[in-house]
Amino acid sequence: MSEPSTMRSESTGDAAGRSRRWSGARNGPSPFGRGHEITATMVKERAKALGADLVGIASAKVLNAFPPDPRWPQTPERISPYVRSVIVIVQHIPVGAFRCKTNTPVQYMDMLVLRKMDKIAYRLAEELEGAGHPSFVVPAQETEWSYKRASYGRLSTRHLGVEAGLGTLGLEVNILTPEYGPRVYLTGILTELELEADQPMTEQVCIGESCSRCLHSCPGDAVLHFGIDKRSCAEHAQEFGFAQIMKFLDRIFDAQAQGASTEDVVAMTRKRDLFGFWQGLLRVVGSFGDCPRCLAVCPVGNDYHAHLAQSQKEIPEKTQGKVEIAKEFQAARRRGDEIAGLNEWNIRWVGPEGYRGIVARQMQEFKRAQKQRAEAPQPAPSGEPE
Repeated sequence: MSEPSTMRSESTGDAAGRSRRWSGARNGPSPFGRGHEITATMVKERAKALGADLVGIASAKVLNAFPPDPRWPQTPERISPYVRSVIVIVQHIPVGAFRCKTNTPVQYMDMLVLRKMDKIAYRLAEELEGAGHPSFVVPAQETEWSYKRASYGRLSTRHLGVEAGLGTLGLEVNILTPEYGPRVYLTGILTELELEADQPMTEQVCIGESCSRCLHSCPGDAVLHFGIDKRSCAEHAQEFGFAQIMKFLDRIFDAQAQGASTEDVVAMTRKRDLFGFWQGLLRVVGSFGDCPRCLAVCPVGNDYHAHLAQSQKEIPEKTQGKVEIAKEFQAARRRGDEIAGLNEWNIRWVGPEGYRGIVARQMQEFKRAQKQRAEAPQPAPSGEPE
């Protein structure tokens, strides 16, 4: 006589629940369904339905072949060998924050934008996995300790955006989108789903050396010729970032080594620095994105034309010295000098065709749309006959 089986038969409900857990569809069935073809158009429409402002798709194969800096390759294959496509999501920063008297509103809006973007990206990755395509999200603001003294992330979201056809790099090497200029954040969803990739823009979105408003506005003189002095930038952009924390600790340790009393050391901690670090831990405020000047003054984007052109017309930081630097940049490009930021490798992300007037065309279209709105008949107030 056989022993009774100790295996409990699985009910239909248990099996369905386990299937849902395996598929990753924690919020119900994936809107893509399982076993159906998922196209790039479907993915973009879904991302926008979730709240993304802009969406593009880059090929993992292309990203692996063209790392931003071959010495420190930021490529999908170094993260996972199975990634086939990267879905790039863009969220714009509301421009009202750039019209304020201090940087604090921008810092807080940055945090809110990043939170929103992460939620959108996570949800899309979850839904793709629910449809049978493993996917995950890379952080928009995180660097890898082993990559160039922690100054690089596992992927460069700026370069992801360029490869996904969403914009090109500007003079200060922020990505500039035609819609919002540099006032954006980006993140990437790495997926094993093969999707049709978008083509990079070949026209340079940035006006370039003849504009140089980012150079004029930079308080740290960090803007180079299609490059950035990261250390100078970080002193302002990361006022309470990791480097500043280490400097603060060094001062404390030096004081202790020189025999400072406990009272003196405690007094050193009761300063704005430590308060800033605490704020950074709570809300990321000051840990990054602390200096919005180059973002605020960039004339690319309809958001600038609509809301920033007047408030940012004058640049208090502009000096004759900065003007001369911009002129030399312009002359160097006309002469055909060797410029690291525009060499054969980097020109791919700046726009190989050069600047061809995209901002002027954009401004003309903006004014035309404004005129049409002004001339359009206004609807009668609610409750009154027309």
